[in-house]
Amino acid sequence: MMKAISILSIGALAAIIAGCLNTEHSASATGERYPWKKNIVTTVFWIGERPTANNPVPNRISSWDKDWSRSYGGFDDPNPAHRSNYIPVKFTPRQNPFYCALPYNDKTANGHRPEAPRVVPWFNEAYQGPSVSTCKDRWVAIRKGNRTVYAQWEDAGPFRTDYWQYVFGNERPKSNLNKGAGLDVSPAVRDYLGLNETDVTDWRFVEFSEVSRGPWSTLGENNTFVINDRKTGRELAEASKRAEGGAVVR
Repeated sequence: MMKAISILSIGALAAIIAGCLNTEHSASATGERYPWKKNIVTTVFWIGERPTANNPVPNRISSWDKDWSRSYGGFDDPNPAHRSNYIPVKFTPRQNPFYCALPYNDKTANGHRPEAPRVVPWFNEAYQGPSVSTCKDRWVAIRKGNRTVYAQWEDAGPFRTDYWQYVFGNERPKSNLNKGAGLDVSPAVRDYLGLNETDVTDWRFVEFSEVSRGPWSTLGENNTFVINDRKTGRELAEASKRAEGGAVVR
């Protein structure tokens, strides 16, 4: 009888814990922690883009990677005629082709900006030392109409790198040369959402647990899906070897 009660108690406790976890996930999924920023002017940029009057900084490097083009594997040609399945036809990117830029960089030459621990919501959980950005590779949901895409934050811009009041706060993007653009997206994001070169979208930060699988989950050494799938594969292989090693021969 006591054993049955113990088992029941454990089961009830597990149900309570599961309920708490589901409630926490639901709150996150509804955007209570990271609300949508709506009607944001959105422009297209790409790795390897040359500087222009409206984009004076070349995109061979990023705010967090001095060899961005090399890390990616080449020029992310935006010409639709030179693309297939959201990537350039000439090579397979080594990083996630679904990337974006927001006008904040948490890093300085000697560590992090003084306000970063206060304004970056996930700073403490993401902190890996003074040389590592807490913003790079963060997942962002971007939507146009009834279509939503997921991208990773890989650069700071357009135009500004210090505008935390907009990126993490309630301010709107300031006027700039690109009609007040507050978000840059990659050609892959453009193609998935069917965007014009200058368009309007909504965006918000998301936890990785909220990101569904899609074309953004298949490529890239920096891609959380790829990293996790490889880790799972290794763990399964190791478990299989241990099982084989422990098998009893009769």
